[in-house]
Amino acid sequence: MDSESNLSEESPTSSSSSGFDRDRHVIFLEMMYQLLPSEYQTQEINHLTLAYFVISGLDLLGSLDHVDKDKIASWVLSFQALPTNKAEKTNGKFYGFCGSRSSQFPPDEDGVLLHNGSHLASSYCALAILKIIGYDFSNIDSESIAISMRNLQQSDGSIMPIDTGAEADLRFIYCAAAICYMLGNWTGMDRQKSKAYILNCQSYDGGFGLTPGSESHGGGTYCAIASLRLMGFIEDDLLSRDHPSSIINVPLLLEWCLQKQAADGGFQGRPNKPADTCYAFWIGSTLRILGGLHFINKKALKGFLLTCQSKYGGFSKFPMEFPDLYHSYYGFTAFSLLEEPNVKPLFVELGIRDAAAWRI
Repeated sequence: MDSESNLSEESPTSSSSSGFDRDRHVIFLEMMYQLLPSEYQTQEINHLTLAYFVISGLDLLGSLDHVDKDKIASWVLSFQALPTNKAEKTNGKFYGFCGSRSSQFPPDEDGVLLHNGSHLASSYCALAILKIIGYDFSNIDSESIAISMRNLQQSDGSIMPIDTGAEADLRFIYCAAAICYMLGNWTGMDRQKSKAYILNCQSYDGGFGLTPGSESHGGGTYCAIASLRLMGFIEDDLLSRDHPSSIINVPLLLEWCLQKQAADGGFQGRPNKPADTCYAFWIGSTLRILGGLHFINKKALKGFLLTCQSKYGGFSKFPMEFPDLYHSYYGFTAFSLLEEPNVKPLFVELGIRDAAAWRI
């Protein structure tokens, strides 16, 4: 659409909200696979993350055969920053994956990588893509990733996303835990320190803030619980246990999560905020791990999500808006949690399609 008048004349919402429109979503993702719209230019630094949404989305929709897996693997691997020798693995740098070409710098004339734009979130997305397409991880320099990732962990157990200094919170503990899990190598983080940091983030209301003392947040809560699960500190389906884990306040957390389902059926990330498509995943997955997903009103949640389903394919953040890749992907994962027949089962702790070989 070229103007506001056109936008108002033609609603982006599907003309039929009776069901999940898998075929249209596949077309939407295939278009994004071929060429991203110009609006995504400002997101160039997150190119790998956008690719993760596309590839994993196609996988969840059972359409991964529509892409060239070898080309994808070569493209993803081209973003890895590699040390020139073993000594560099402990020189304070992080040898993960850069998020885009603009954050990737060439080595100097001696082959030394002076500027390293590796980012923890980009590294998680890169490895997730490679896992999804079935790439052989024995061909990855996983030791450099794991050993150098240790440089990002702080004394309080939090983890920074880059080695040059940045915010440190639960998002990056989750990325580190997911990376270690996918690599099968836990030398990249001190799990006990990260566990202590996570537990300090549980608020008085049961949810988790991104940092100790901050407001409980749907995304932070997912990062906390999924990380603890990946690190092996809590079992799944805690509510079915006679003696549930005592490291977190499960009843209070369950109550907080259930209170986030709004009157319109969707989930909000914080109190007094509108429901948002992505929180159907962040809160829904937390409830799945706890074993409490059956307590929600699934019919109402599905109804809300369908109001965010676009007739162009994909999902929007709020009803009656245009779709974007981020909310489209988490719309697909939400329908997986709702056991939509046209969406593959989800491995909620990693945020990708379930497969027996990936299970904890």
